[in-house]
Amino acid sequence: QVRLVESGGGLVQAGGSLRLSCTASGRASSNLEIGWFRRAPEKEREFVASISPSGEVTIYADSVNERFTISRDNAGVTVYLHMNSLKPEDTAVYFCARRRSNFPPPNNAQNYDDWGQGTQVTVSS
Repeated sequence: QVRLVESGGGLVQAGGSLRLSCTASGRASSNLEIGWFRRAPEKEREFVASISPSGEVTIYADSVNERFTISRDNAGVTVYLHMNSLKPEDTAVYFCARRRSNFPPPNNAQNYDDWGQGTQVTVSS
């Protein structure tokens, strides 16, 4: 089983930046396909971004495209979410998870396992 731990959340002013990390440990913990999701208060969980095991394929939600960048380290153990030009509507708990298979599409949360505990991101106006 893989364990995923998120870190890097915090409080930031609108227009600011944060970098979230998702670090994997356990069996076969490198080069996983990882997705980031978020859940804002009183809203449903929302797909943010995903990255393939090689790092060559990245997918973004329209709401974060060109503001957020997903990447991974050379060891393939840590996946980052670089968040720029943050907006108050980005306020949420951010989770990372391991994608289980190639179907359904990467933005479908039902295709993910090993969810982390989440890290809070708060953007003030």
